[in-house]
Amino acid sequence: MNTKFHLAFKVRDIESTIRFYHTILGCELGRQTESWVDFNLFGHQLSAHVSDRIPELDYCGKVEDLKVPIPHFGCIVNKTVFNDIKERLEKHDIEFIFKPQKRYQNKKGEQQTLFILDYSNNPLEFKSFEKNDDIFN
Repeated sequence: MNTKFHLAFKVRDIESTIRFYHTILGCELGRQTESWVDFNLFGHQLSAHVSDRIPELDYCGKVEDLKVPIPHFGCIVNKTVFNDIKERLEKHDIEFIFKPQKRYQNKKGEQQTLFILDYSNNPLEFKSFEKNDDIFN
């Protein structure tokens, strides 16, 4: 099955959002107006809509010893893409909520993961599983 995911989310402004998703992450720009812009996030459609009501972060999720912000979004990518994302973020001095790290080492679900905030304070996670079969198991 080759389906695409769509996510509409809030951002502070179009200019910094394009800088983050297009310039830093390398997402292809889609349609845009003065109040929203679409991006191709590794084959998925993101629709960023300007709002003056960005919710506060809530670190209510607990994964191992980490408190993670909920909600968050991101992508599961292969190792090459994960390393490219990591290098792009480091090149642009993006601060990590959680630096790139390996979780569940030598266990089911072993993965590389990192957490960041975009310029509107939206949390994103990028993951790369050692074995794709472990994504849902």
